Amino acid sequence: MSFYSFRVVFAVSFLSVFVSLECFSQSKLDSIQVLDEVVFVKQQIPKEIIPVQTLSGEILEKLSAHSVADALRYFSGVQLKDYGGIGGLKTVNIRSMGSQHVGVFYDGVEIGNAQNGVVDLGRFSLDNMDAISLYNGQKSAIFQPAKDFASASSIYMIARTPQFKENKKYNFKGTFKTGAFDLINPSVLWEQAISEKISSSLNLDYLNSSGKYKFRDRVKYPDSNTVAYDTTATRENGDIEYFRIEHALFGKINNGEWKTRTYFYKSERGYPGSTVKKEPGVYLNEDRQWDENFFFQASFKKRLNKLYSVLFSGKYAHDYLRYLADPEKDEQVVIIVDNTYKQNEAYMSSANMFNILPNWSTNISVDYQWNKMDSNLKEFMNPTRHSTWIAAASSLYLNRLKLQAGLLGTFISEASTQTIPQSDEKIRKDENWHRFTPAIIASIQPWEQYDFHIRAFYKKIFRMPTFNEIFLTIIGSGASKLKPEYATQYNIGTTYRKNMNLPFLDKIEGQVDLYYNEITDKLIAVPGGQNFRWTMMNLGRVKIKGIDVALSTESQLGRDLALNTRINYTYQQARDYSYPELDAQGEHDSTYKGQIAYIPWHSGSVIIGADYKSWGMSYSVIYSGDRYTGSANIKDNKVQAWYTHDLALNKSFKWKNTMFKATAEVNNLLNQQYDVVQNYPMPGTNFKFILSVNF
Repeated sequence: MSFYSFRVVFAVSFLSVFVSLECFSQSKLDSIQVLDEVVFVKQQIPKEIIPVQTLSGEILEKLSAHSVADALRYFSGVQLKDYGGIGGLKTVNIRSMGSQHVGVFYDGVEIGNAQNGVVDLGRFSLDNMDAISLYNGQKSAIFQPAKDFASASSIYMIARTPQFKENKKYNFKGTFKTGAFDLINPSVLWEQAISEKISSSLNLDYLNSSGKYKFRDRVKYPDSNTVAYDTTATRENGDIEYFRIEHALFGKINNGEWKTRTYFYKSERGYPGSTVKKEPGVYLNEDRQWDENFFFQASFKKRLNKLYSVLFSGKYAHDYLRYLADPEKDEQVVIIVDNTYKQNEAYMSSANMFNILPNWSTNISVDYQWNKMDSNLKEFMNPTRHSTWIAAASSLYLNRLKLQAGLLGTFISEASTQTIPQSDEKIRKDENWHRFTPAIIASIQPWEQYDFHIRAFYKKIFRMPTFNEIFLTIIGSGASKLKPEYATQYNIGTTYRKNMNLPFLDKIEGQVDLYYNEITDKLIAVPGGQNFRWTMMNLGRVKIKGIDVALSTESQLGRDLALNTRINYTYQQARDYSYPELDAQGEHDSTYKGQIAYIPWHSGSVIIGADYKSWGMSYSVIYSGDRYTGSANIKDNKVQAWYTHDLALNKSFKWKNTMFKATAEVNNLLNQQYDVVQNYPMPGTNFKFILSVNF
C-alpha cells in the first residue's frame, strides 16, 4: 500500500471509530430507528432517479437461464457477447460503452479483474441469486463505497438472505439439471439458523458438459454469390467441468448488519474456436483453459444515531488462469502457447453517511485497492497497482424534487519490474494518474396525484488501461504512454406506474430513457513496429445515441390464474469517429461514422409468465437486429439478425413436508441458426429438465 493511500484510509477509519464511540454513549431512544434494506420479489420497475432494471424472485427462477449472463439478455440496452455453448466465455456490454466500463458487484463488493477489465458472468449461477439489477450511471443510493461511483454502468447481484419460518432452524434446496450437451448439473443450498441473530448459507454447484451440438455452417464459394449450408457439422472442444462452493454468514445487530462471503470456483474448459475451415468438414481447435478463482469479502453496516451511519467493506481475491494451445493437437497453432497468469487483490472501504437534515444527506467514502499480477511470459513486467478512490456525494429531497450530486477523486500509482534474461538487469517503470469526475442527478414528480416521474443525469467517468493493454508482451505496448479512456453520459427519462383495477389488467408500469454517450481517448490496438507487434494507443472516439423502453404488466384473472409480462426495446446508434482525416482522394476512412462492432440498431425481448394453481409457464423471445463485425459497415462484415424463442413449463407439488418442483425447458424453440459473435455458432433447439426439492 502506498503511504499516501494508507494515510487517507487510516484517517477516515479512525474518524469513523471515534464517532462510533461517541454515539454509543447516547440513548437509543434519542435516535431514529431505520429498517434494513428489503428486496421485494414481486416484478416491478422501481421508482429510481437513476435508470434501473431488475429481475428478482420467481421471475429469475422461471427464465430459461443458467447463469447471470443468460438473465442479463432480457434487459434493454445490453449486448451479451457469447462465444458459443454452455462453456463459452460470456461478457456484457451496456449502451455500447464496452465491457470494461461495466462494474459487477456481488453483495455490494465489486468483482475485479485488473488483467483485462472483464468479468466472465457465466461463473455465477442463479441458484443462489435473489435479484439482479442493472444501473446506468450509478446506483441511486449515495450511501455506498467510493468504487460504486467509479463505473459507467453497474450490475448488482444480490444473493439470497436466509429466511426461516416460525420454529424452523434450517432450509434445504437440492436441484438437479440435465438435458442437451450431455449436461449433468447438481447443486445444493443449505441455510442454517445458528442463533437468533446469526445465520449461514452454503451453496455447492457442480457442472459437467461435453458442449457438443450440431450447427449449420454458412459457406460462400469463392468468386461466387452462391451460398451453401453444411448441416452435418458438430461443435467440438466446447466441453466444460467446474465446481463452485460459496459460504456466507449473515448477522444482525442493533440498527445494522454484517455479512461475510467465501467463494471458490475451479474449472477446465475447451475453446472450440471459430468455425473457419482448414479443409472441408474439418474444424480444428484444441485450446484449453484452466481457471481458479477465490475471494473472501466482508461488510459491516450500522446506524449509530440519527445523524451518522457507517459502512465498512473489505475483500481479498486470488485468480489463476492457464491457457494452452498445442501445435501437436491443432495445426493452426505455429508454436506451443502455455501461459499462466496470477492475480492478487486486496480491497478495503469506509463509507460515512451524515444526515444533516431530515431531507438532506451527505456521504464521504474512501476506498483503497492493491492489485498485483504475475505471469510466466518472457520479459513480463510484473505490475503492481495501488488505487485510492475518494467520493463525496450529497442528496436533497424537496417534496417531489430529488437532487443528487457527487465528485469522485481517483488516485492511482503503478510500478512494474522487468528482468532482461541475457543480463538479469531489472527495469522499473512507474506511472501515476490523478483524476476528478463529477455526477449530477435530478428527478421530479410534476403532479402529486400521478405516479409519473421525470429524471435526468450527467456523469463523467473514465476507465484505467488494463494490465493486458499496458504490459502484455504479445501486444507490445509496455513502453507506451496510455491515458485513461473517458466516457461522458447524458440521460433523460420518465417512469410511470398505475394500478388499473380492470378485470384483465391490475397494474401497468413503464419507463423510457433517451441517452447520449461519448467516449474519447478510446484505447485501440494498431499495427506497428517490428515482428508485426501491435501497439495500444489512445486514438478512438465513439458517439452513442439511444433509447431504452421497458414495460411490465400484472393481471389476476380469477382466483387461480395470474399473468405478467415484461417488454424491453432498445435502439442504438453507436458511431466510430476515430479517423476523421481525409485521404489523398479526399475521402474518409471506411470506418468513419460506421456503427461499431456487434452493436445492433434494434434489439429487444419479451417475457410472458403465467401461473395457474400449481402450474407455471414462461415464454420468452429475444431479438437482435443486423450488425457488423467492424466499424467498416460493408457487406462482407454484416452479421444477420437473430431471434430465439424459449419455453418453460413447471409443476409444483407437495409430499408430506417436502416441496417438489419439476421443470421442462425448450430453448431456441424454432431452431434458429445464428452467431452472437461471427463464426461462433450458437446451439439450435435444445432441452433441459430440472428437478428441485425443498424442505
